[in-house]
Amino acid sequence: MTEPVDVVLVGGGIMSATLGTLLSELQPDWRIVVYERLGDVALESSNAWNNAGTGHAALCELNYMPQGKDGSVDPAKAVSINEQFQQSRQLWASLVEEGVLDEPSTFINSTAHMTFVRGEKDVAYLKKRYEALKDQPLFGGIQYSEDSRVINQWAPLLMQKRRAGEPFAATRVPAGTDVDFGALTRQMFDNLRKRGVEVITNCEVRKIRRRKDGTWRLNWRNTIGRTPGHTDAKFVFVGAGGWALKLLQSSRIPEISGYGVFPIGGQWLKTSNPALVAQHRAKVYSQASVGAPPMSVPHLDTRVVDGEASLLFGPFATFSPKFLKHGKITDIIAQVRPGNIGPMLKVAIDNPSLISYLVGELLKNHAKKVDSLREFMPTAKDEDWELLQAGQRAQVMKKDPEKGGILQFGTEVVTSADGSIAGLLGASPGASTAVSIMLGLLKTCFPEHQEAWEPRLRELIPSFGQTLNPQPEKAAETLAETAQVLSLTA
Repeated sequence: MTEPVDVVLVGGGIMSATLGTLLSELQPDWRIVVYERLGDVALESSNAWNNAGTGHAALCELNYMPQGKDGSVDPAKAVSINEQFQQSRQLWASLVEEGVLDEPSTFINSTAHMTFVRGEKDVAYLKKRYEALKDQPLFGGIQYSEDSRVINQWAPLLMQKRRAGEPFAATRVPAGTDVDFGALTRQMFDNLRKRGVEVITNCEVRKIRRRKDGTWRLNWRNTIGRTPGHTDAKFVFVGAGGWALKLLQSSRIPEISGYGVFPIGGQWLKTSNPALVAQHRAKVYSQASVGAPPMSVPHLDTRVVDGEASLLFGPFATFSPKFLKHGKITDIIAQVRPGNIGPMLKVAIDNPSLISYLVGELLKNHAKKVDSLREFMPTAKDEDWELLQAGQRAQVMKKDPEKGGILQFGTEVVTSADGSIAGLLGASPGASTAVSIMLGLLKTCFPEHQEAWEPRLRELIPSFGQTLNPQPEKAAETLAETAQVLSLTA
């Protein structure tokens, strides 16, 4: 009988790449196997054109600091997201120094993060948000202005032919980043292959079942020759986007009961017009439409992919019953179980505005989408922009003791009671906080190794086990050090 491998990672995205990299650093003697159903890694949500690449640090995303009913704004979640992103930056910097990752500009570039709002209500809110963040060490350097001349210097495309007398305001953080998670994922997997990790593409894991000895059997099929096979593993991580729900359901762990996912697709408007690209060096976020999910917050972004800069605007929501861009149209029905049908129906009843929003988005043609862009960029011309299909997101639906069922817009790790299998559900901030998410998974699933692993983790992530924001000097030092290694604005 073949001896079970130590770890199987299902899915060739940034989550599996990050976990595989950490485990190969911490336990180089473990046998790790990766299965990806497509022909290469980083072709789904981690692909550069399937996500915004913002390097989510809550510098510009308003949904991490919603205004309370009393008008207050709490910076706690924004600070927490930023803390998580700093762990990602530290690991990437360490991997650059050790030669694991290539030249930093191949996957990360300095790009100012801005927020731009219009109307008296949103201007007042943005001012409060700025006041709540300006003294937070991790948000050092944040700027605020209601002056059209200043905002024009920051992002000229926002202000050209802007209507006179309209209230508007913007914040700007020069130290933001644009991240090509596709390139980052591919580089990590290239290194894992060099270390002896088996990265097997064109191989779809179809079922996961626990064996009597406590290990897991993964039944898979080659997607080209349709050849079936199986692999036994001591530990399984399912980092397969929306596909993760299906595989965790097949494992029959009780912890997945009550979970469902709601698929939302997206499209971008893209331009590579050099005259436009040269005038906009920022990622600019605004307020979401009423009923829109946070992943649909409109933003006009600089993107740098394979060394070439372009601009993206969107995303515009689309609908597909598929859980992945390359999924199956039966996905949305196949997920239904006795344990999750109640929560999913409750979510449908409680979110009519989301349904209305999706219908409105689906009715927009190219011209209507450019009209939406003109709210950001008044001079936008239809002919400069093309439509690009973005990735598929699977938003978490789950049981809630009070409401019966809720739609959750974050990421969530679902782990078996014994820690031998885990999977990631959900979307944003996802990739940007992959390191923090995987560190949490290591602590939950491998508690017996934490003491032995801690010294190496501290080498890779100097702030491991700490929070930076309460330590202004430490925060400034860490930001400066990672910025220098990654060739970023501090």
